[in-house]
Amino acid sequence: MPRPMTLADILAPSPEVADALAAGRPVVALESTIVSHGLPWPGNLETAQAIEATVRAGGAVPATIAVLDGRLRIGLSADDLARLARADGVMKLSRADLAFAVATGRPGATTVAATMIAARLAGIRVFATGGIGGVHRGAEASFDISADLQELARSEVAVVSAGAKAILDLPKTLEVLETLGVPVVGWKTDDFPAFWSRRSGLPAPLRIDDAPALARFMAARRALGLGGGLLVANPVPPADEIDADEMAGHIAAAQAEAERAGIRAKAVTPFLLARILESTGGRSLATNRALVLNNAAVAAEIAVALAAEA
Repeated sequence: MPRPMTLADILAPSPEVADALAAGRPVVALESTIVSHGLPWPGNLETAQAIEATVRAGGAVPATIAVLDGRLRIGLSADDLARLARADGVMKLSRADLAFAVATGRPGATTVAATMIAARLAGIRVFATGGIGGVHRGAEASFDISADLQELARSEVAVVSAGAKAILDLPKTLEVLETLGVPVVGWKTDDFPAFWSRRSGLPAPLRIDDAPALARFMAARRALGLGGGLLVANPVPPADEIDADEMAGHIAAAQAEAERAGIRAKAVTPFLLARILESTGGRSLATNRALVLNNAAVAAEIAVALAAEA
């Protein structure tokens, strides 16, 4: 009878990440869908390398997460990162299909939810991404709500993002996060950011202006046994934003096209982002890259502060 599979059989931290975690040094988790699904070659690899370099410049170790060769890899080598960037047939993994990719040996890139799961299992408390998923427009009919929101309520990880993707229903997304008890913290802002734009017109429920204060907040939540993660909403740098009114027009046009084409489920977000890329003449992609790098820098600050508190 075969031996039952254990977490040790699945979870595979890189030597660098394992050494950093064992020594209590700061580590930042990074998703891999930006490598496999978010950007075209070779910009996907270049951006992933730039994100890792930004984390290192901030004094932390980057841990890009993916499923390769039947194992949940926590930190990729340069060769594996390049392999993932050029691979075909890579699954886009969330909570529902993460174990499937491991069991079948299919390569998989992690979304926000799957990256949070992996980070929690590895003992990494900070994760940098672009924007979280949330409640899709028209969800009252489609029930299309990202698993990211439930995962924020489950996994004790601070997720640094430029808010939620602006293609979503942001008011409903904030309502669901409130219902789930997930703190939403404006990073040096009272306004909830809207991904490509610094302001959504919605207030950020909480505000924190420096990493040590955020580390104390996380420590207080842990001491109270509250569980779950938190969202750090970090606006895109002013020089890189696209005006919210302009973006509203691009989003509305892309949404209408998706509805006419019958696009559903996981296909919605990549379809909308591709159409918005076209209609903005590539500016949305440049802004996306800038905000991800900005989030990586803030996540490194937070990871350093958490390591100092330990």
